[in-house]
Formats: sequence, C-alpha cells, structure tokens
Amino acid sequence: MSIKSVCVYCGSRAGALPAYTQAAQDLGAALAKNDMRLVYGAGDVGLMGEVARAAQAAGGETFGVIPGHLEQREVGKSDLSTYVVTETMHERKKVMLWNADAVVVLPGGAGSLDELFEALTWRQLGLHSKPIVILNTEGYWDKLRDLLDHVVAQGFAGQDTADYLIWADTPVAAIAALRDARS
Repeated sequence: MSIKSVCVYCGSRAGALPAYTQAAQDLGAALAKNDMRLVYGAGDVGLMGEVARAAQAAGGETFGVIPGHLEQREVGKSDLSTYVVTETMHERKKVMLWNADAVVVLPGGAGSLDELFEALTWRQLGLHSKPIVILNTEGYWDKLRDLLDHVVAQGFAGQDTADYLIWADTPVAAIAALRDARS
C-alpha cells in the first residue's frame, strides 16, 4: 500500500534553530510534491503553520484537526482543504492518526511527545501498523533515541518497539522512508 496521507506531529513554536523551520517548510512542500496529504494539528503557529503553509503553497491537500479550546491559542488555520474541530485533545489525536497512512515527527515539545508516544503505544499494541518516521533535524531527537534504547536495555520494552521508529535526518530522507514503507 502506498502512503497517500501523512500525519505530521510538530511544535506550535518555531524552536531555537532556523533549521527546524526550514525542515518543516521542506517537508510540507515535499509531501505536496509527492501527492501525500498533510494531516496535522490545524494550527497556524510555529512549525505547524510552516509545514501547512508550505504544503499549501506547493498545491498539496491539507487536513487539519484542532480541539475547540485551542482554536485561538494555536490560531486555527481554517483555509485548509479539510478543517475539523474536535471536543478534546484525545479525539484530535485519534482523528489525525486514523486519517493518515503514516506519521512523521518533527521537533516539538510535550504535545509532540504525547502524540508520538500514543502512536507508538498503539502500534505496540497492534492497533495500527503505520510507519512512524522521526525527522531528527540537527540531532534534535538524539536524546529520545538514547531514552528508548535505555527502556529496551532495562527490559521495559522489546527491541521491536524501538524498531517501529524509522529515523531520518532530512525531509528528503523522511520522504524516501515513506516511499519505502508499507502501512
């Protein structure tokens, strides 16, 4: 099965390095150029806004999901191809993941980690088999990789859990991983 729709988890802030913004823009444009619909948190701030604007500028389809209580805080981007307002954060995460064939995680904070770990846990439990790509821009997620290796080494997860994650250093590598992956 080819990847036609990608859920992107990323920060509602731009982060400390310009490379994070560039990676978000490059990924958004690359998704569009590869006929992959962007599914994301529907915000128009931080990396979320960057990836969506880049996908739109490249002619891509965009599917945003935002809980009502965050529409003002994250500046809900209602000019998307599809704009869904949910009641809760949990509903947002479910709608995003179920409307995508794969996941890509850009740099982000607690929200991005929450989304990643829920997708990873659901994969571990057999609720989905979607590829999960970690876009490790400028080594941002290196400590996460170390933590997951520690969790496995200490016997709290099998190696298969860590192996569910596909690591990519650039948006080009992330797109290549998505093309090679099967959900």
